[in-house]
Amino acid sequence: MKKKALVTGGAGFIGSHVVDHLINGGFQVVCLDDLSGGFVENVNSNAEFITGSITDIELVNCLFEKHKFDYVFHLAAYAAEGLSHFIKRFNYENNLIGSINLINASVNWKVKCFVFTSSIAVYGPNQVPMTESTVPMPEDPYGIAKYAVEMDLKEAKSMFGLDYIIFRPHNVYGNRQNIGDKYRNVLGIFMNQILTGQPLTIFGDGEQTRAFSHIDDVAPVIAKSVSRSDCYNSIFNIGADIPYSVNTLAKVVSDSMGVECKINYLEARKEVVHAYSSHDKVQELFGDLIQGITLEKGVNEMTEWVKNHGAKESVKFKNIEVYKNLPPSWK
Repeated sequence: MKKKALVTGGAGFIGSHVVDHLINGGFQVVCLDDLSGGFVENVNSNAEFITGSITDIELVNCLFEKHKFDYVFHLAAYAAEGLSHFIKRFNYENNLIGSINLINASVNWKVKCFVFTSSIAVYGPNQVPMTESTVPMPEDPYGIAKYAVEMDLKEAKSMFGLDYIIFRPHNVYGNRQNIGDKYRNVLGIFMNQILTGQPLTIFGDGEQTRAFSHIDDVAPVIAKSVSRSDCYNSIFNIGADIPYSVNTLAKVVSDSMGVECKINYLEARKEVVHAYSSHDKVQELFGDLIQGITLEKGVNEMTEWVKNHGAKESVKFKNIEVYKNLPPSWK
């Protein structure tokens, strides 16, 4: 009998790739996604797709009761760190309370392992290179919500015996990324701006650094983690090792897209300046699955996909809760 897995956010960027790897690994997969950032065409045709939200507790409980999942891969989130300051209630309802609905159901229906994609946003500022032993000090509501879920999973293991695996990915990019989201995913934003003839927008001086991580170095590890019991009840940073400035990224993307690099610098926003992490721990247990795809190779691959699929219209977030200090370009 095939093992059953629920993948939340399964129509999204990372989630859809995880679904592919699970199905290739012989899993029976159910995808739950509210399509707020994902697309039905991303979903593997061999998966069962359910349109709905993790905040719908009745739907969540019905799915668990019907399918008796062996594993849960929780990737659904609204992952806009900068915007999270201005959408606090939305952030906590979706990224924290929705996660708790899944954890409760996993305990009640005896899930074997709960895999959670957290974020290096939990670390906060001035802690590079970030290691799993670093004490988290998140400074934005998105990171706070992610860290709260991490702590709840540890409590659920202690109280109820629910096994978990936590991954802290960062700045993941690649095919199927929603390039029409102007609040997150800087590579997608840059490529969409180039396709629509706009200059690349950068907050601040562009010298902030990130380690941009290709999807093929992230999704296989997440999907195969439940088969490696020695990684249960552990936290893993996952992603690229080499940090680049946003200015350098703009040049790499422009070169790949075959255009002159034109930048429009905007007022700096409140964000961590330097964010990259150590991956010694994940290499030790999952090194056989990590290719170490270079930024240039990964960007070139994504460029081909983006050119084939075309530009996406940027959709304005309609439910801003706090307007004070909101960057003018987001109003």
